[in-house]
Amino acid sequence: MMTTVRSDDPLDPPSADCDVVTVPARQGLEAVDILRRGACDAMGPVLHDDGGATLGFLVPPGTAAAWDVPGSVCTETDGRGLRSAPEPPVEGSDWLLPPGDADLATDPAVLREALGEAQRLIEAADGCS
Repeated sequence: MMTTVRSDDPLDPPSADCDVVTVPARQGLEAVDILRRGACDAMGPVLHDDGGATLGFLVPPGTAAAWDVPGSVCTETDGRGLRSAPEPPVEGSDWLLPPGDADLATDPAVLREALGEAQRLIEAADGCS
């Protein structure tokens, strides 16, 4: 998901310092719903790719070093190409939850829990068919 970065125009806002957790869209959308329903008010910006296959949650820098959630990937960005602006930072993506409407980053522990719950809900739903 973090392959093509928009230009480094000097007029762009400063880069955000974050990592990005990328998950399959179905699990990510369930996690967004869980986070919005839960006691957690702190959800950072969320990207989705143009094809709708993945979602990317912005998390604090350093998260990638300890991220171990199966079915997801956490990428260090060191702020490269991530802008705190309405324009999505990656070509072919768009904001599901844009900066300004969200906190700076999602708490990794809360995200880990929401992704686990989302996966259990998906497995239960798929088992019913």
